[in-house]
Amino acid sequence: MFTRIILLKLSIIFLIKHKGCRFKSINHSSPWGNEDTAKILEILQKHDVHVTFFMTGGWVESYPDDVKAILAAGHDLGNHSENHKNMSQLSDEEKKEELMQVHTKVQELTGYDMFLFRPPYGDYDNAVVNVAKDCGYYTIQWDVDSLDWKDYGVDSIIKTVTQHKHLGNGSIILCHNGAKYTAQALDTLIATLKNEGYTFVPVSELIYKEGYHMNHEGRQIRN
Repeated sequence: MFTRIILLKLSIIFLIKHKGCRFKSINHSSPWGNEDTAKILEILQKHDVHVTFFMTGGWVESYPDDVKAILAAGHDLGNHSENHKNMSQLSDEEKKEELMQVHTKVQELTGYDMFLFRPPYGDYDNAVVNVAKDCGYYTIQWDVDSLDWKDYGVDSIIKTVTQHKHLGNGSIILCHNGAKYTAQALDTLIATLKNEGYTFVPVSELIYKEGYHMNHEGRQIRN
């Protein structure tokens, strides 16, 4: 059992967008603010779990104290672009601007240099990855979507994650702050996965930084 706990590592990532962004997959306005941030941080502290928060530039501007609180609590700060655009549809210069505008905001606010990038809508291609790399970023995706943004309820979030066919060692679980039931589900979700032998680390501790290659599924494989 103790060996299993050491080997089975998970990461949770939270996507944070500013008011006015549109969520492409359900095509409605996503006026997500900071209402759940304190509650989410409280639950994570209770379980001694550290995660990764990917933030847009607008959210950083609107809630600078929350950005500082997230970092002070020991969590990763990640780049979710300045304006939440489809990155693959932008020129290389526009891609760089989307990355570096929010990077500069966070660096000036906190002194922290972000190096993890989660493309909006999961939209990326080789050009996006290469520009991000040139800017000092690792591009991050996920393999377990909690579907919390569908607002189906607490039980639905827990079931979707814990019974997901891709859940396993090294999984990255996607959540959204501001989704209706995420904060309510988080406590039970973390406890359930811990009871199954999983431990949680932020993305910065999960990924390989060197000495790896990508397989056909987009997963890192140690050389």
